[in-house]
Amino acid sequence: MDILNPEALKSLIEQQGKWCVSVYMPTYRAGQEQQQNPIRLKNLLAQAEANLLANGLRRPEVQKLMHPAEELLWNREFWQQQGDGLAIFLSNDFHKVYRLPIEFEESLNTGNSFHIKPLLPGLGRGIRFYILAISLNNIRLFEGNADTVSEMELNFPTSMEETLAMDDPERSLNMHSSSSSSSEGRAGAGTFHGHGDDVDEKKNILRFFQSVNQGLNQVLDDKNIPMVLAGVDYLLPIFREASSYQNLLEDGILGNPDRENLKELHEKAWQIVHPLFKESQKKAFEKFEQLRGQKSNLATSDLKAAVRAAVFGQVETIFVPIEMHKWGRYDAENNKVILQDGPNPQNEDLFDFAATQTFLNSGQVFAVPPEQMPGDGEIAAVLRYAA
Repeated sequence: MDILNPEALKSLIEQQGKWCVSVYMPTYRAGQEQQQNPIRLKNLLAQAEANLLANGLRRPEVQKLMHPAEELLWNREFWQQQGDGLAIFLSNDFHKVYRLPIEFEESLNTGNSFHIKPLLPGLGRGIRFYILAISLNNIRLFEGNADTVSEMELNFPTSMEETLAMDDPERSLNMHSSSSSSSEGRAGAGTFHGHGDDVDEKKNILRFFQSVNQGLNQVLDDKNIPMVLAGVDYLLPIFREASSYQNLLEDGILGNPDRENLKELHEKAWQIVHPLFKESQKKAFEKFEQLRGQKSNLATSDLKAAVRAAVFGQVETIFVPIEMHKWGRYDAENNKVILQDGPNPQNEDLFDFAATQTFLNSGQVFAVPPEQMPGDGEIAAVLRYAA
């Protein structure tokens, strides 16, 4: 399975050229239907070639453009490793293939930009998040999304014993790790001799976590990515007290993370993170409806107005309908939106265009079935400011 994240989407949007071919199709992972996957792709590629030739491209140019996708037809290993949907993007000197857990409708688009709207629902699966696994013997940091997770390298002390020894080499604290078979369930905690006081223990744990927090601040560039804590219950509130991380989620994974495998941690973290995307969509829907009810000029269902606003970075949030198209082009010189009856090499899907412009200007984009669109228009946009 491949990873779809905002950076990958941006790279597709930036590939503007005269000829861009976008292919979407559902795929089967097993069974007799799996044998139909390359046949369906072959038919779509043949249709794409016919479209390009009909629009004046010479056959050698078409063959060069289509070659990376045609090579896949005979790649047995490729077809044995499928998701629910396949997306292929071809342009001059550029090609990209995504096997994704999204069941696409079969479609083909040839134009001057890639058709990215079917990918937008998958961005919810591409939400990046961190898992910080906490124990007093070992701090581990992971980065993941819905489908993958990997451990990140830390360049600071990750055990309490090492951290406190570095802070005060002459200190007389004698600490040893509690047994992994401890019946108290405080795996990874330290037992301190010389103080004999829970207050002193908490102070040392807090010092350790403050050191970890400083290290994380140096390691992590983007502090807005959601972070899920994993650890035994008594450690999590102490870490929260020490942490300055901006997006530390309230829900955590309780238990000793050293005893859980990475797959289990990943699954539990995704269950916490995924609802955030749905909640964000719900709040955006409600905000549009509220502004619309107030007849505010910060909400619009007019396609032309939304397109112009998206170009100038005016759109905060936009909803576009999946599996619907409105063909035309944006005339930048005159700041006009020109509607046309059907697709041609000089135009594009204006829903797609508005979505990509919003995305490039750091706005939120939601692609939803037509029946789930807010308002009563063909598009719905919340503006950052009125024109």
